[in-house]
Amino acid sequence: MTLLSVDDGRLSPEHALIGRLRRNVVKDVAPYRSTWSADFFTTLVQTAVVHLRDQLLRTDAGSPVVVDSYYYKLLAKCRLAGAAESPLLAWWRTFPRPARVIYLDVPPETTWQRSHRGADLNVLEHYGPRPAWDGFRRYQTDLAKVMRDEIQDLPVTVIEEMDRPEPTAAAIREVLAHEFG
Repeated sequence: MTLLSVDDGRLSPEHALIGRLRRNVVKDVAPYRSTWSADFFTTLVQTAVVHLRDQLLRTDAGSPVVVDSYYYKLLAKCRLAGAAESPLLAWWRTFPRPARVIYLDVPPETTWQRSHRGADLNVLEHYGPRPAWDGFRRYQTDLAKVMRDEIQDLPVTVIEEMDRPEPTAAAIREVLAHEFG
């Protein structure tokens, strides 16, 4: 099984630019949303989306592939940033569709605690100039709704919050085993 992601720990050295660009978008563009258009923001995010698509297209056709968020979370964040009508989002929706989506449903209360009550958040994870519970809760609720809108026509398995990572990982393995045999 192949795992594809744009997380730094999963990027090969020749794709390190994707991680740097992603971090710089968070640091240099997102905090100044009023000075950049939503289309500009989406154009920068697109590099990660196209990278995932390209990596997916390079895998063996019969081999199972797990893609971390694929483009759905990035698409949802771009919609929330004001790019809902962007032609880029329409293009992303033409990319290969997954055979199964595993949606980890973790409530904002839990993710707020995991982020050390907002201390570990970036500006693309909450509304408002600084992390605060209300802005985080509203953003995460909106993000979940937009993501569910995007995946509504796909086969989705929802895994509810569990108290420890081990049962969550076991539930994911069970879905993958059932899906890929």
